[in-house]
Amino acid sequence: MEKELQFTSDYDQNIQKMDSVLHPERSFDLINRKFKIGGRRATLYLIDGFAQDELLEKILEYNMKLTPEDLKEYPTAEQFADKYITHVETTLLRDVRKAVVMILSGTVGLVVEGFDAIIMMDAKSYPFRGVQEPESDRVLRGSHDGFTEVLIFNTALIRRRIRDSDLVMEYLQVGTSSHTDMALCYLNSQVNQKMLKNLRERIQKLNVKTLTMNQESLAECLMAPQWFNPFPQVRYSERPDAVAASIAEGNIVLVMDNTSSVMILPTSLLCFVQDTNDYYFPPIVGTYLRFVRMFVFLLTIFLTPIWYLLIQNPDIIPPWLSFIQMAEEAVVPVIAQLLVIEFVIDALKLASLNTPNVLSNSFSIVGALVLGDFAVQANWFSTEVVLYMAFIAIATFTQPSFELSWAFKLFRLVTLILTALLNYWGFAAGVLLLVLTIAATKTLTGRDYLYPLIPFNWNALTSLLVRKPITKKQP
Repeated sequence: MEKELQFTSDYDQNIQKMDSVLHPERSFDLINRKFKIGGRRATLYLIDGFAQDELLEKILEYNMKLTPEDLKEYPTAEQFADKYITHVETTLLRDVRKAVVMILSGTVGLVVEGFDAIIMMDAKSYPFRGVQEPESDRVLRGSHDGFTEVLIFNTALIRRRIRDSDLVMEYLQVGTSSHTDMALCYLNSQVNQKMLKNLRERIQKLNVKTLTMNQESLAECLMAPQWFNPFPQVRYSERPDAVAASIAEGNIVLVMDNTSSVMILPTSLLCFVQDTNDYYFPPIVGTYLRFVRMFVFLLTIFLTPIWYLLIQNPDIIPPWLSFIQMAEEAVVPVIAQLLVIEFVIDALKLASLNTPNVLSNSFSIVGALVLGDFAVQANWFSTEVVLYMAFIAIATFTQPSFELSWAFKLFRLVTLILTALLNYWGFAAGVLLLVLTIAATKTLTGRDYLYPLIPFNWNALTSLLVRKPITKKQP
């Protein structure tokens, strides 16, 4: 069986093997161009839309001028490629399987009569959008470029920022059908080698057909099933400057083809306190922004559950907090108001996602104003509930990670419901459930999710909480 899938010096058999696997007659975009080089038959295999036409024209124009005498001087595929294939990225393959995968990935394959190997030329050019700033991760100053969906462009954006021979771009491929390209990027002298080896082995052992949702599919394949846990075990970024900084700190970055989101490993809960904007301001301003972000994180989880617990037990409200009590009772129970507004906010978010860009901003603002004002005037909802929920809806966007925002939201809902059912004990159960879930969260690399609190690392903790000057971080 292995011999049947190897190239031989028999041209007709080689073409038959390639056609039996690729089936070019079935697909209009799979081209097998037949011509002659130096009197010998030759076939060029490529995917229309991937190959650079101008480059192929130059290569073929040169080779089709060759004479039979020219080929006699260089009788083997290796000698022919070294002498007459002018393209820089050229390799020889004798395995039909590998050749087919490379052709379907965009590489051009050349089969020449008399040669026992196929000549592969990496002349691919994927369709891509322009390099532009990510919509969800903007900065006021600094770089305004972002990753695209093409792997080689993304690795080049990283290389542009880290011009060090110690930077490694390790190529991997996953998916028995998709053969998705990816690269492990790291500084060899900085990375945790044990962690890197473990991650590499887990990726290589994956037995999955396709990675349809790119990095999310990969993360779910690598992690142990935890369907009940909404906390993100991976950090994502679409900014080359942020990713380059993470690599310089010793992290591992996983870049995948067909996605502009890059995975940063390892991660922990406190890593989400950081934001790119912190580093485009003076250290004292960046530190202040981090503390604001942490405080808002806590408010988005506990503001409405604590407020609801207090108004359910007005006797424990101190005099200086008397203003939080509701001025007027609404028709709808308070817990129902809180839950309904939570769902309405999510519905507005989903609606704005499916609304054309020209109308999305106006739709979300007008929809929130009209619905909120109508609900208050109709005495369905109280103004206090609308105020607190409006604050939470806005405060959610201070978190750069959408995944963590959704985790906070789910635990806020659970805590609210438990508080409504069991009062003090319900609130305590909600907080305990949150703490236990965080403690039980496992990361892709095996590092504790509460690092650097558990295990405790003072230097790492201060680096996360305080934005230190860049000079202080240099070795």
